Amino acid sequence: MNIQNSVALVTGANRGLGQAYVRALLAAGAKKVYAAARDPSTITLEGVERIALDVTDPTSVAAAAALAKDVTILINNAGISRGSTFLAADSASAARAEFETNFFGPLATSQAFAPVLKANGGGAIVNVLSVLSWLNLTSAATYSASKSAAWSLTNGLRNELRGQGTQVVAVHVGFMDTDMTAKIDGPKLNPADVAKYTLEVLAGGGEEVLADELSRNVKAGLSAQPGVYLGAVGG
Repeated sequence: MNIQNSVALVTGANRGLGQAYVRALLAAGAKKVYAAARDPSTITLEGVERIALDVTDPTSVAAAAALAKDVTILINNAGISRGSTFLAADSASAARAEFETNFFGPLATSQAFAPVLKANGGGAIVNVLSVLSWLNLTSAATYSASKSAAWSLTNGLRNELRGQGTQVVAVHVGFMDTDMTAKIDGPKLNPADVAKYTLEVLAGGGEEVLADELSRNVKAGLSAQPGVYLGAVGG
C-alpha cells in the first residue's frame, strides 16, 4: 500500500493513537486525512479534514462514507474500555458498550467503506486491536473479550476483501501512553512509534503489526504447552 498521495480516514482521531496516526500519515505524504471523532471540534491538528463520526451510530457511519468517497485507507482506531471484570455487577452493560465501539464499530465502518475502497483500487483497512486479543486481563475482562472478537472480525474481513484487493492489517500492542492507560503503572509505548511502525508494515504489504515485545512474545506463546492464554493475567 502506497502511503504517499493516499487518502486516509482515522476514527478516534482527536487524541492518543488516533492523533498519532494522523500525524504519521501527514508526515508520510498522505494527500488528505479525514480526522474523525464524535465531536470534530476536539480535533486540534491542522491540515486535516475534520469529520463527525460516531462509529456506534449507523446513520453517522453512512454519512461519513457518503462524504469521504475518495478514501483509500481506513484506520479503525476508536475504542473504549470500561475496566470491568466478568463477574462485576455491571459487567453486562460494560461489555455491551465495549462491543458496540470495539467490535460493531469497525464492522460498521468496514461495511460502509469496503465499496469505497474497491472503487478506489482496493486500498487498506487497519484495525487497532491489542495484545488482549489473545489474553484476558482480569481488570479489563470485558474489554479483552471485545478485542478478541475484533481480531476474529479482522481475520474474516481479510478473507472477504482479498478478492477486491483490499489489504487488511491487524495492530496488536500492549500498553501505550494514552488516556486509557493513565492509571496503569509500568513502561508504555509512545503512540507515535506505534503509528510509524504500522505505516511501515502497511507500506510493505504486511497483514499484522506486532508493535512491542509483549505482543510478539504472547503470540509466540499461543502454541506453547500450556498455551500462554491459560495462565492467570491479573491487574
